[in-house]
Amino acid sequence: MSAGHEAGDPSDGAESSAQPEEETPVHEESSAESEIALELDDSLDEELAELLIEEESDVVTRERDEYLDALRRLQAEFDNYRKRMVRQQSESIERATESLLERLLPALDALDLALTHSKEEESAPDRQALIQIAALLRDTLAKEGLERIDAVEVEFDPSMHDAVMHLPAEESESEHTPDGVVVDQVMRVGYRLKGKVVRPAMVQVRG
Repeated sequence: MSAGHEAGDPSDGAESSAQPEEETPVHEESSAESEIALELDDSLDEELAELLIEEESDVVTRERDEYLDALRRLQAEFDNYRKRMVRQQSESIERATESLLERLLPALDALDLALTHSKEEESAPDRQALIQIAALLRDTLAKEGLERIDAVEVEFDPSMHDAVMHLPAEESESEHTPDGVVVDQVMRVGYRLKGKVVRPAMVQVRG
């Protein structure tokens, strides 16, 4: 065997030691790109879904606030209507009561006149019956707010007294009343209904 053959060709060793480079398959690159695209699509879908949810939430909140405002306005209008109806009913009842009592005044005057004329017979059965009827009627009307204006020896008040006669004052009276005018006699009883003068008392004054 020759020396040249034993030594061998150097180029053969270089060729045998060099390894060919591996190439990435095309289908693997395509798969990776697809996965990235899918991830991007999923991320966009999530962001879009969040935006839609926020938008829907804003719409729902706005509609809720509008409904609540409308409900509050409706409730306020109903409360005002209810109060107005109660006030109107109360005023209507008061007017009806005042009208009824005004129509009863002549009957009350007749009863007072009958009691005055029956004083001559204090023990007469008719007088006792009249007294009982008058007391019962006055008590019933007082519960409805009707008050008699029949006090004497009080200061004259033009808002509830109608002076039809005037007597001169005594010397000592001017010291007790600012104007020196007092009610001397009640000629016809006056009435107040819940503080409002329905009919002033017809009086004779002194002073």
